[in-house]
Amino acid sequence: MARPHVALIVESSIAYGRGLLRGIARFLRERGPWSIFLEQRELGAALPDWIGRWKGDGVITRSDDPRLARTGLPTVGLFDRVERRAGIPMILNDNRAVGRVAAQHLLDRGLRHLAYTGVRGEHWSELRLSGAGEVARSAKVTFAVHPSRGRWEAEQERLRKWIASLPKPLGLVAANDVHGQRALDACRRGGFAVPEEVAVVGADDDRELCELSDPPLSSVAFNPERAGYEAAALLDRLMRGGRAPEEPALIAPLGVSTRQSTDVLAIADPYVAKALHFIRRNALEGIHVGSVLREVPLSRRALEHRFRKLLGRTPKAEIQRLRIERVKTLLSSTDLPIRRISDQLGFHQPSYLSSLFRKATGQSPAAFRRTSR
Repeated sequence: MARPHVALIVESSIAYGRGLLRGIARFLRERGPWSIFLEQRELGAALPDWIGRWKGDGVITRSDDPRLARTGLPTVGLFDRVERRAGIPMILNDNRAVGRVAAQHLLDRGLRHLAYTGVRGEHWSELRLSGAGEVARSAKVTFAVHPSRGRWEAEQERLRKWIASLPKPLGLVAANDVHGQRALDACRRGGFAVPEEVAVVGADDDRELCELSDPPLSSVAFNPERAGYEAAALLDRLMRGGRAPEEPALIAPLGVSTRQSTDVLAIADPYVAKALHFIRRNALEGIHVGSVLREVPLSRRALEHRFRKLLGRTPKAEIQRLRIERVKTLLSSTDLPIRRISDQLGFHQPSYLSSLFRKATGQSPAAFRRTSR
């Protein structure tokens, strides 16, 4: 096959788009070069006028312009505004998982009142709301929703009043980092301490925006390099005559980049709070319950009783949960073999890791890696 001519209609103005391009570049380093057209563009910018007449071989795009489907070219879509566009297979962020990860992050800090603010009617925001709501219902905690609308000043006043009306301490999931920044502004206007009264987590992990927020914003980190790589792999198959998949491929988030906006443990019991703080700092270093007991003046039985009462699980279960979450991240975002992951996290025997992982997720590590990709 001659070197394919491919148009990359992907914005380079934001970190996510640049991550996609890095993933595409990694595929090309592994599998061979394309002749690429790429222009500097912003998300939502109009398609180039020539796209309808172009005689290339394929397109990877973040634009949901319907003209792309009419070109007849093999095309892979990376946009989240809709789940499918006729004739265009998709590689999408798993937005329900984004909401679930954000809400679980807040639950893990002991927060029992959760809320969500985002854009009602936007497909990606509704999916993140759905995921956050699933976690809240499963944990049997309160859950409130604020639809963002209206002009800036009026909207910020509505948001301030809504946050004031909710029980504290509150864990607030924002649809993305822009809404997270707005939530922090509303907290500042209302005099609510962040993170002690209101802990806020966004999504996109736009590092510059998160660090510019006051205080710095915790955020769900996506995996754009994996999305870009999978988009390039799919387009390569399509250009070789392969069939397009019927369902979108969903790329799981990497986890939460924790910053000051959620750096809190809303646990009234000081011993449990201290134990949790130690566990979360050291769970990936091979610690065990004995290590935790050296940090708090309680017997194992007393500490387990307090953990069960406040969190519904034991210290050992909390250590294992955090380690399994790290295993899931490594499986979905790297090609490290199971043995390396086992050694890295102190499981020592891959068979032991596999047994714990299957018990926690219902899948073997290998099966989870396949489905998460």
